[in-house]
Amino acid sequence: MLRISDTIRKNSKVEDLILVTGMVINTIPVGEYDKRLTILTKEKGKIQAFARGAKRPNSSFSAAAAPFVFGKFYLRSGKSAYNLSKAEIKTYFEEISTDLDAVYYGSYFLELADYYGVENQGAQKQLNLMYLSLKALLNEKFSNRLIRVIYELKTLVINGEYPEVFKCCVCGKEDDLKYFSPARGGAVCSSCGPVPGGILMEGSALYTLQYIISSDIDKLYTFEVKENVLHNLELIMKDYFRFYIDRDFRSTVFLE
Repeated sequence: MLRISDTIRKNSKVEDLILVTGMVINTIPVGEYDKRLTILTKEKGKIQAFARGAKRPNSSFSAAAAPFVFGKFYLRSGKSAYNLSKAEIKTYFEEISTDLDAVYYGSYFLELADYYGVENQGAQKQLNLMYLSLKALLNEKFSNRLIRVIYELKTLVINGEYPEVFKCCVCGKEDDLKYFSPARGGAVCSSCGPVPGGILMEGSALYTLQYIISSDIDKLYTFEVKENVLHNLELIMKDYFRFYIDRDFRSTVFLE
């Protein structure tokens, strides 16, 4: 059963509202009673919306104005941000709050989405990836560490910043790829390596990277890997992020 927040002003018309589908990725208290929401939306990318009175005890917005909330949001344009008029919530992801590890991983996923989010640039793929990744966190058969690797790499794919792992970044050779070099931008073959700062790459790790990059989002959470492969993947992604992303994410303090 959907819980619906509805504070549309008297005499306002539904036709005047803007409907978006999205997830709340950040909330900031504003004044004594309000909240400013950052919502990643399918239609308009990352947007800001004020939830007036969301901090009041009996506010109809209190449940909707929280991280991880996914659904439909009815907005009215304001001077510097939107104003939330109504929310029809599909998923609250309440289970995440009961698992500390899931909270840390989920918060990191939201931070990364916030980092890449752009206003007025649709974010359907990132939204879908985020939704399915949070669902995977709630599935005990999946490793949270592998979910993180998948989420990080597919986020890079969506934003066009992913490493080249289908051919050697030095000579273009497509086989015998043995090393991963952040500085070179991806895989390096045995003839061109080893390279300074490079990582010896497991064969299964290479295959996994290729699979994540080339697969549809709804096919990502269908496999597991061995511990040595997972460790190799974590090293690769950590070094690649350190080389190319100019931000320290708060949530990673709890994940390292």
